[in-house]
Amino acid sequence: MSKKIRVTSPHVSEPPAGLWSNCLQVDDTLYISGLTARAPDDSIPETAYEQAKTIFQKMKYLIEAAGGKMNDMVTLTIFVTRISDNTEIWRARKEFFSGDFPACALIEVKGLAKPELLVEIQGQARLGAGG
Repeated sequence: MSKKIRVTSPHVSEPPAGLWSNCLQVDDTLYISGLTARAPDDSIPETAYEQAKTIFQKMKYLIEAAGGKMNDMVTLTIFVTRISDNTEIWRARKEFFSGDFPACALIEVKGLAKPELLVEIQGQARLGAGG
């Protein structure tokens, strides 16, 4: 029987108990919640590019904590408050992935948890899938 395991990293702040998990592992699959660029001190980078970079780095920390690598990421859903930021998101994404990029959706939303947030990204990874 499969068991759900919470994956954490000392580099990624965890939400208070009872809200959500940033990353769960079931067998060799990781489920990563929608992450934002909000830092532990509540600061948020100003640009969509910097926010996306920060989020991808958080994902990398979580995937590595589970024993994987970024190229194990299979799918991403990226929420943006301005669809015109797409090229900045892709620029940041290229800094973290190579080879076959994850399947991806980019969705414009009216807003995120805080007005300063421009990007939120969730995804799934399959450990070992990246070669």
